[in-house]
Amino acid sequence: MKNVTLSSGQTVGALGMGTWRMGEIPAQRAQEIATLRLGLDLGCTLIDTAEMYGEGLAETLVGEAIQGRRNETFLVTKVYPHNASRAGAVAACERSLRRLKTDRIDLYLLHWRGSVPLAETMAAFAALQKAGKIRHYGVSNLDLAGMEELWAVPGGREVQANQLLYNLARRGIEWDLLPWMRQRGMPVMAYSPIEQGRLLKVPRLAAFAQRHGLLPAQVALAWLLAREGVMAIPKTVHPERLRENLAATEITLSPGQLAELDTVFLPPSRPVALEMI
Repeated sequence: MKNVTLSSGQTVGALGMGTWRMGEIPAQRAQEIATLRLGLDLGCTLIDTAEMYGEGLAETLVGEAIQGRRNETFLVTKVYPHNASRAGAVAACERSLRRLKTDRIDLYLLHWRGSVPLAETMAAFAALQKAGKIRHYGVSNLDLAGMEELWAVPGGREVQANQLLYNLARRGIEWDLLPWMRQRGMPVMAYSPIEQGRLLKVPRLAAFAQRHGLLPAQVALAWLLAREGVMAIPKTVHPERLRENLAATEITLSPGQLAELDTVFLPPSRPVALEMI
C-alpha cells in the first residue's frame, strides 16, 4: 500500500474506504460491516465517514465495524458547517465519538464552508486536539480563496488535508488549488474517485482498461494514486469490488499510459470553479 505523509509526519494509506449512504438500508448492514472489516484485513485502514451521512447512521455502522480493531483504523469523520462553531464543533465531535464507539478521531474535517468564521472553527478543532478527542484536523471542499483565508488564521496552518472532488473527469483543482497545496505539503483526499460509478460507463476509459488488462475502476484509482500527495476513498459494499479496488494499489501506469489518459480526460486549460457533490 502506497502511503501519503501528512505535514505532521503521520503516514496514511493512500487508498481508503468511503461510507456515504452506508447504514441506511437495514438489509445491507451485515454486508457493509463485513466489507469494511475485509478492508481492514487486507490493509485498507483509512475509513472516511461524516455526521451528515444518514444523520449519523454511517458513523454508527463504522463504530460497529471497527469494534476490537480501533487501533488498526485511521478514522476520518466530518462536521457539518452549521455545527462548526466554537461550542458546536465540540458538541458535534462528542456525538460522533459516541456513535463511533471510540475515544478519538484521527482526522476531523470541516465538511464544507459555512457561515461560521474559519478562525472559530480552527479554535474549536485546536481545543478538541488539546483534549485528545481528535489527533489531526482538516477541511473539505475549500477552494483556493478559502485555503488562503484559512492559512492566515490561527491554527489554519495545522490543517492536514483538504478532501475534494477529484477524479479523471473532475480535474479543475489541478489549475491552482492542487499546486498551492503541494507547495505546502498538504495532501488531497479525493472523494468520488470513480464519479459514483459514472466513469465506468465512459467508452474510451473502458477501451483503455481492456487494452491493458485492467478494470475501468482500477485505472481511475491507479491514476489518482500515481499523483503526488493524493489519497482516494472509493466506496463499495461489495467484497469482490473492494478486492478489485485494492488491486489498483499494485498498478503503476506508465508515462505513455498517463499521457493517453490526458487525451481522454483533458487537464484544465483555465481556472475552474471548485466542484462538489
